This record gives sequence, structure tokens and C-alpha cells, in this order.
Amino acid sequence: MELSKICIVIGIYLLASNIQAQNSINIPLPENLEQGYPRIYITDEEKPGLEKTIQEEDWAKEVLSKIHENIDEHVNRHITDPEWMVSRLQMYWKTKCTNVYINGVDYSHADGEAPVPTVRFSGARDYTTDYAMPDLEEIIPYMDDVRGLFLVNKSKEGKPLEWVEQSKTGGIIHRHNQKIIGFARDASFLYWLEEDEQFAKFAFDIFDTYMMGMYYRSEPIDLLNGHIQTLVGLTCFQVIHESTLIEIAELYDFLHQYIENNHTDKIEIYDATIKKWTELIIKNGVPQNNWNLHQAKIILKAAMVLKDNADYKDGKGREYYIDYILNKTSARQWSLTKFMNYGYDEENGVWNECPGYSMGVTNDLAHFIQDFQNTFDHDILPYTPVMEKAVKMLPQYLFPNNQTVAFGDSYYGTLSTRAIEEMIRIAQKNDDENMEKEFTAMYKLFNPNAGQPRGQRKSRGDISSFFASKPLQLNPTYKAGEMTDYVTQTFSAPNVSWHVQRMGTGKDGMMVSLNGSLGNHMHANGINMELYGKGFVQGADPGKGAGYLQPIYLEYYSQFPAHNTVMVDGVSSYTEMLSNHGFDLLGEYPKSEQKDGFYSDITYSDVMFLEPETQSDQNRMVSIVKTGESTGYYVDIFRSRKQRKGDKFHDYFYHNLGQSMSIMDSDGSALELSTSEEMGFAGGHLYGLDYMWDKQSTKTNEDYQAEWKIDMPEGKDDVYMNLWMAGTEGREVFSIKSPPNKAFRGNNGLPYDVDKAPYLTFAARQHGEAWEHPFVSIYEPFTAGEGKSISEISSFKDENGSSEFVGIEVQHKSGRNDMIFSSQNGNVAKYNEVQSDASYALIGKEKNEDFVLFLGNGKMLNAYGFNISAEEKGNVVLEKTKGNLILHNEVPITITYKNTKHSFDAGSKRMIKLK
Repeated sequence: MELSKICIVIGIYLLASNIQAQNSINIPLPENLEQGYPRIYITDEEKPGLEKTIQEEDWAKEVLSKIHENIDEHVNRHITDPEWMVSRLQMYWKTKCTNVYINGVDYSHADGEAPVPTVRFSGARDYTTDYAMPDLEEIIPYMDDVRGLFLVNKSKEGKPLEWVEQSKTGGIIHRHNQKIIGFARDASFLYWLEEDEQFAKFAFDIFDTYMMGMYYRSEPIDLLNGHIQTLVGLTCFQVIHESTLIEIAELYDFLHQYIENNHTDKIEIYDATIKKWTELIIKNGVPQNNWNLHQAKIILKAAMVLKDNADYKDGKGREYYIDYILNKTSARQWSLTKFMNYGYDEENGVWNECPGYSMGVTNDLAHFIQDFQNTFDHDILPYTPVMEKAVKMLPQYLFPNNQTVAFGDSYYGTLSTRAIEEMIRIAQKNDDENMEKEFTAMYKLFNPNAGQPRGQRKSRGDISSFFASKPLQLNPTYKAGEMTDYVTQTFSAPNVSWHVQRMGTGKDGMMVSLNGSLGNHMHANGINMELYGKGFVQGADPGKGAGYLQPIYLEYYSQFPAHNTVMVDGVSSYTEMLSNHGFDLLGEYPKSEQKDGFYSDITYSDVMFLEPETQSDQNRMVSIVKTGESTGYYVDIFRSRKQRKGDKFHDYFYHNLGQSMSIMDSDGSALELSTSEEMGFAGGHLYGLDYMWDKQSTKTNEDYQAEWKIDMPEGKDDVYMNLWMAGTEGREVFSIKSPPNKAFRGNNGLPYDVDKAPYLTFAARQHGEAWEHPFVSIYEPFTAGEGKSISEISSFKDENGSSEFVGIEVQHKSGRNDMIFSSQNGNVAKYNEVQSDASYALIGKEKNEDFVLFLGNGKMLNAYGFNISAEEKGNVVLEKTKGNLILHNEVPITITYKNTKHSFDAGSKRMIKLK
């Protein structure tokens, strides 16, 4: 074997060994575990410190007061009527069933008989229901009736009480029981703190009834023998919602001394019940997403209240379960290290789910690590090295108005600072000054209330407020960071098929976000686009719309027609939720996470996607062109074609916020539209098209426009988005009303109820292929006060005759002129005196003769007497400003000027001279 081949083999072996070593790292367990009770939040030895805090701190007095306010009435009633609250638990009071049966996602029935009442199982996996649990006073005591449950019907006038079949009740049952367990948990805490046995008796009666009922309950059986069998817990359809066990553990922790003194014979049963409950959470679930972490959080609390391994015959005590979530891996519960290695991209820190879930996982993980250290005085952060990067990347999700992107099952909203806060706490605990300074700067930038005294903040009536939510003390000498410290002009996360381009902040900032469908909680959306303009995410994603099992989610909100994308032949679709359909990034400018050394007024991304349902090639090139402090536009060129030919039609969808939308010709005159039934399910197309209504269309070969208006209140500037699109043979345009956008929680400054109003939709249908007849668009956001900055847009053809060429000319009111060239076949295109061989080229000339020549993923650009050529495809910018030439070239190039060649190695933005 040649030496070079031997080296390669050795290299592969070492790499594989290194990967295996990384995946097999064991996190050491905490030592000197607390032997007494309580131990989860606090120990007996720490009680005087808590009492002092309550005496001296107003916020602590407020928390204690609210806890008393919530439960004193119930505890006082329990003295004379000890059955009142207990009887309102939802149990199999009469039937005492041990076995529960489900039909997939719905409750079926129960049988078997225990010596005591057992805990009733939940009604359905889907929480959507017309019913609600009545107030405690109206609940029938010891309710266990063949008619089902006596509940409030929210859908009827007057909200009457009526009997309802259990399978129609969603998650009401286990959430109601958790509420009562919560009362008992808080009472057990007050017993420990104030040593009043009335609180202990109240807590114990509820705890004992519930735990004895759980002891005799078995794992639910799915009569369909389907996927749901691998998800169920003891109380509900998904083990991630078994958080009642957390409250049980906390209750047991504070009540343990009372039980030891009065009911020691039941401790073995209680521990066995907690272990059985925990074992089922380990056995079932989904390891490759946020479930794994949610399960680990529950398991950790349950483990902490158990005794040591040596105290149990099977050797499974708290060390066993703590080690399990840190280091052990089974089919549906992965170790912490495997979970993080699988989910996080070490290069960019992005978790492989949609933004809402990704941010949630990072927040929860940071809290888990901090909580673990706070509980055990044991730092596991060094064994999770990606965490710092994961927290630092969170601002990359932000639009210029500081709202997060919201593709997939996400919502628009502000950036949570929970994870940042936890990193500060960890740094303070470890006396890590550099880490504390770094995350304090980040925290102060994104939390406007940073440093605010706790006394001015609202406190929850929750015992965790005394411990996990102690006021964060920030070092006043550490200054807030700058936005540019955390966000970059472009950011790419291939592990979730997401690419973002941005410029500036606030109202005049610009940003476009593209996403495919790779990772969890994603939608079937092809190459989807979110578009920002003048203070709002105008081209917004619609959200999930409803519960995951609801028809409107499955058939519309998670499908192509709900998104800003292109659908092929009316049938483009694939698996939503956990999806494996990402795009390839062919080119971008500047490079992802680059902070300086580039031309800052142009960005682009060029992505390629295989639409699997129709085996179609889809290519989307999107660019931001900034033309002034408050002006700029977006270029969107979308090509789509079936690999096997036979294209029927390609539909370009774009949804934009606003109370009104108009469709016009290139001169601004309204197009005459007629009612159309062409875009619908009929004909074998997606069901989602039938959720849209008021469809009107017209056929045209000419250029056209669509314009949306956000009609602001009196005294505020109305906000617009103008879309110009090049006409072509075989084009039909549609005006459509779509189901409301459900991704905004609150109106976020919008002057109308977005979640109730139709989402105004423009669609362009290209009959036949859309590769040589692509969707060529210019988007310009503007306000009524400023008006449009673009005066005219037109398209042009390649003088060399390429059928895959796109040419656009954009005239600006300022006198600037832009020519845009886009080729897909590698041929040289020509228009007037300009020549280009590039996926994207922009030739911009100002009124004062300053110019910019932008070559994107290309080899040649010839304009204004400058001939730029390269041996390999790459990005090049040549700018003339104030008599100087500025060059940024990512590949080696030659510039020919006045018959003289000048060679330049790849380099960052710098001034050059050409003789």
C-alpha cells in the first residue's frame, strides 16, 4: 500500500476514534449527595437563611403572601371537611380501574380493579376541546360516571355544564389533577417552613390518595398498537407532559419528614410508584428532539427525591437515574452528551428544530445545567462545550425590529434572555469573570429591565420563586454590548436549512430569511421566504394555526400554499413535523458570520432544492440591495422545473400583512380580475387550496405589480410593500384570501387583528415550466411619508440569446440605475455594453458616476471599461466612490482596464489603484 493511502487510512481511523470518544464521554456524577429531606431546592441547614430572606426582602414576603393567599382557604376547609378537595381529584373512584386502553390519540376505556381508587387517564392527545373543567365548587365530588365527565361547554351560549365522553376532553383531566397536586405541594412547603401540621395533613391526604392510585395503575395500552404506544405516560398521552411528577417529587421532598414520622410504612409504596412512573418516561418518548430534554428534567426531579442505589433491591436509586440522563442511552431516552451531539451544530450553535423550539431547547438546557449545579454544586458545563456558542447565536434569529424569525411551528416575538441569565449565574457560581462579563454585556443589550431591583418586579406565588428565581445581581461595571457583536450580515445554518441576510436595524433595516424543511417542527414549504420592511415582518410565516392533529394544520398551515414559496402542479408536499428536505447553498455574499472586510450594501443567497413529490429542481436567488439610509429593495428570482418534464404549472405564493391588496399593471392601473375556481383541490390538488377563498385571476404576458397597505392609525405613516414581477408567456396572476396569520402573539404594533383577518395573498401561476420562464420579482417596502424610491422597473433579454437568462433594470428617483444579470447555464450574457457570466451580477451607477460592479458566484463581468475575470467561480465587488476604487474579491481575479491587466490575489475590502 502506498504511504499516502496508509496515511489516509490512519487519518480516518483516528477521526472515527475521536468521534467515538466524544460520544462516549461520561459526565462524572455529583459526590456527597444530601441524605436528609428536603433536598431538591433547599436543605434543613439552609432554612434559617430562607427565613432571614423572607424577613428582610419585600419580594420574598410577597411570594409567601401569595402562596398563603392561594391555599389557606383550602387548608382551613380541610380541617372540617377533609374530603372536599380530595374528592375533586379526577380518579376512577368507583371502578378503581388498573388498565387503561386508548385508540391511538383518543381515550377508549379502562378495566381491572384495584383495592383503592386509581388515577384517571387523560382524554386525548390533542388538547383542542370545547370543554373545560368547572370551578372547584361546581365539580361533582368523586366523579366517576358511565356518562363521562360533567364539564363546562365553552362553545354554547351561557357555557352550560353537561356530560361529555372522556375522549372529547383533551388534556383537561391530568392538568386539573396537577393543579390540585400543586396546592398540596405548596402546602407541604408551608408545613416545612412554618411547622403547622394542618398544612401537612392537607398535603398528605391529597398526596396519599393520588400516589396510592398511581401505584396500582399500569401503562396504557394502544388498541391500534401504533406509534402512540411509544409516547404514552401514566397520566397522559405524551411523557413530556408528565410534569405532575415534578410537583409530586417537590411535594414528597418537603413532606418527607412528616411521612417518616407518621406514615413510614407507605414510603416503600411511594418510592416504587415514583420509580415506575420514571421508568415509563425513560421507556417511551422521542429522543431526537426537545422531548429528550423535557423527559430528562422530569426524571432529574424524580431521582432527587429517591434514596441512594444501595437502599433498593434493584439498585436503582437517585444515582442510577441521574447517571441515566447524563450518560446512559436507550432507544427513547438518550444521554445528555448524545442528545447534544445529535441536535447541535458545533460550527454555528443552532439546534436542529424550528426557531421557537430551538430557542426553547437552549433556554431549557442552560437552566438544566445551572439547576444541576445549584442543586448538587457540580458544574457540568465543561461537558457541554457547544452551550456557550448556542446561547451566543440566539440573536441571529432577530429581524431588525428585534422580533425572532418564525418558520415552522414558531411564533414571532422578542428574544428570551433566560439562557443568557443562566450563563451569568453559572459564571458567577464558578467565579469566571470573563464569561460573566461576556454574557452580562449580552444580557443588558437584550433585556431592557436588566439591573432593575427585584422589589419593582412582580413575584409569582410559586415556591420556586424562593430558589430558582432569586434576583440576578449584575456587575454594574460591565457595559451592554452592541447588536453587531451578536448578529452578522449573513448567517447560514445548514443543519436546519436556514439562511438569513440582513442590513441595519429598526424601521429602515432590511432582512430576508430563507428556510427549507430540515429538522423537527418544520413545515412542507419548499424554499420558503420571510421578508421584512419598514418596521414589520411583512412577508410573515403563518404559524401553525391550530393543534398538530387538527385538519387545518395538517392540510393548510403546514403545507406549501400557506408559505411564500413555489408549488409544482398543485401537489407539492412531503412530511411535515420531522422533515428531511433541505436546500443546498450554492452561493452567498458575504460569507456567513463574516463581520468586516466586505461591501455592505449588497447581499445575496443562491439556494437549490429538490421538491420530492414531483421530482422538481427549484432554485431561488434572493438579494438585498441598499440604495440609501432609508431606501433599498429585494431581488427574488425563483426558477422551478420538473426533472422528468411534463410540467403542468408552477404556483408562486406570496402572503403579506395589510388590510388591503391591489394588483396592477406596470403603470399602476388595476388589472381586471375574474372569479376563478382553477386554484383548488378539484383536479387532484392539495386540500390546502380549498382553505383559501375569494380567488380571482387574469392571464397576462406583461409586467405587473401587487401592493399591500398596512393602514396605520391617524397620525402614523401607512406602510406598504410593492411587488413588481416580470411578465412572460403563459403567466396567470391571482388575488386570494388565505386563513389568518397565527404567528403573532398580540398585534406587535399592527393596527388590526392579524390573527382574525384574512391573510392577503398574491399568486402567480406559470403554465408549463418555470425555469426558462421564472418568477422574477422586485420587492420594495416603503411608507406613505417617504414614498417609493424606485421610479421604474423593466426586464431585458440576453442579446446572446440564452433562454435561461434573467435581466432586470431598476431606475431610481435619485438618478441611480441598476442592471441585474442572472444566468444558470454558465454562458456569457450581454446587454448593451455589459457582459456577465454569473449566477448574479449587479451593475449599479449613481447620478454622480460612482458605481458598483457586483459579481456573485461568477467568472466574468465587463462594464464601464472594467473587465473582471476569474479562473474559478466566486464573489467580487469593485466599487468606485469619491474617485477611489475599492475591491473585495473572494477568489483571485484579473481586472483589465484600458488594455492593461492587473492581477489580485483574494483579499478583503481595500483600496486599489489601476494605472
